[in-house]
Amino acid sequence: MASAQLCRAIRWQRHLRASHRSMSPSAPRPEPMREAADPVQISPDLLEEVAGFGTATLHEAAGRIGALPGAIAPLDRAMRLRGRVLPVFSPAGDNLAVHRAIALARHGDVLVVSGGGTLSHGPFGDILALAARMRGIAGLVMDGAVRDSDSLIAMDFPVFARGCSIQGTVKCNPGTVGMPIQIGDVTVHPGDVVIGDADGVVVLPPERLTEIHAAALDRLAAEADMRARIAKGELTLDLLGLRGMIPADR
Repeated sequence: MASAQLCRAIRWQRHLRASHRSMSPSAPRPEPMREAADPVQISPDLLEEVAGFGTATLHEAAGRIGALPGAIAPLDRAMRLRGRVLPVFSPAGDNLAVHRAIALARHGDVLVVSGGGTLSHGPFGDILALAARMRGIAGLVMDGAVRDSDSLIAMDFPVFARGCSIQGTVKCNPGTVGMPIQIGDVTVHPGDVVIGDADGVVVLPPERLTEIHAAALDRLAAEADMRARIAKGELTLDLLGLRGMIPADR
């Protein structure tokens, strides 16, 4: 009952704000919500190969782009995640947009949810994970908290989040699904590629995936050479040409 009353109050406040805006011809209109557009096609084989690299390697190979905040981490360090992004904006304390996204998602999508980074509520748990799995959703990245973490780990459903909160949510605000969102310094677009491992999460533009794959291979070869030279006694100061950046040491 309390939740229903709260939803009615929120809807009434929105109605009042909308009425006020409609009386002002210069007031900006909100961007209409829509389903995700057809994404750039991603070769499953290429995605599999790219996902085999560490997220740090991919971030560097892509030109140091796409790294989501380090606080977003897997519930279990063994979790791995890869897929096509379906961006979701879900206001803090409300998970209606997550329910909506599960209904709109395509097989292989990863829900990447902007929840404001708050740990105040847990808008995703094992019931939604089951619903997502039944839709073929490949995992969740939550800029916020989740709950039922033991169950999520036991289900082996990949979840990357800032933390956990047992506080429940209301279901009032539909948010947005399939529209660009902002997480940290990264703008996340529908159809982007998202990769997650024990180190974190990286979001990559799908049209650059072949280029990033080649750059990652080159980076691994260079690092293998560096490791071999370090094992022979060379210093990273010399290998990376850093001597000129520090004062002479005695």
